[in-house]
Amino acid sequence: MLKVWTTPLKKKKLWLSWQRPKRKGSSKMEDACDMYGRAANMFKMAKNWSAAGNAFSQAALLHLQMQNKHDAATNFIDAGNAFKKADPQEAINCLNRAIEIYTDMGRFTIAAKHHITIAEIYETELVDIDKAIAHYEQAADYYKGEESISSANKCLLKVASYAAQLEQYPKAIEIYEQVGTHAMDSTLLKYSAKEYFFKAALCHFCVDMLNAKLALQKYEEMFPAFSDSRECKLVKKLLDAYEEQNVDAYTDSVKEYDTISRLDQWLTTMLLRIKKTMQEDDSDLR
Repeated sequence: MLKVWTTPLKKKKLWLSWQRPKRKGSSKMEDACDMYGRAANMFKMAKNWSAAGNAFSQAALLHLQMQNKHDAATNFIDAGNAFKKADPQEAINCLNRAIEIYTDMGRFTIAAKHHITIAEIYETELVDIDKAIAHYEQAADYYKGEESISSANKCLLKVASYAAQLEQYPKAIEIYEQVGTHAMDSTLLKYSAKEYFFKAALCHFCVDMLNAKLALQKYEEMFPAFSDSRECKLVKKLLDAYEEQNVDAYTDSVKEYDTISRLDQWLTTMLLRIKKTMQEDDSDLR
């Protein structure tokens, strides 16, 4: 006859596993999770977003107690998506809980994705640009760590855009130059490099005209194709107009560029800031 147990300890463990009934507490918690999930979906159908968010959050907490980290994170995300429609700050709280779980599990790419979601809530709902920047930077760090350079650069460009608007020009310049250098070495991204060097040059221009002139020379040496771009030619015209303190020539150059390449809000803001410094310098001379 075949012997099943080789040691008394193994015999005891196997006997216990056959005899021990399923833990009632665990079963009850699983049932409760299912009920919270069903309730959350019912609330979603009724467009009762706060109640849906609360139900998903309760399910997430129960999953955490049962050490079901993946399910807990998923439910926190569902809660965050529901709260986005009713309570943006609570949505952020839930998304942060999910991020903590994902980073603990080593899933940095998905954590980065949810940092972006939080940044977008700060942008559009809570209008806290400093916090939006912080979350875009964290997302970029996680993407870099996972070698997702393209995704990291998308986040960094958002940071640069806001940094320039907040007059944090050195920070914006560093990012635009970094992303531009990466783009010019890529066959697929080479065309977009001129845009980043153009924006970096305008940030320099907002600080000092001589800075812009030196930066433009550097970008042309680094990326010869930039010299033939409309963006580079515009900056040169603006530099000439600035040196001559010719506001009309500056305005005409911007209008000419705008007829072919429409200026977005960011470019319009930067160009108006430079023009304002020209007008202030002109009034000082009188």
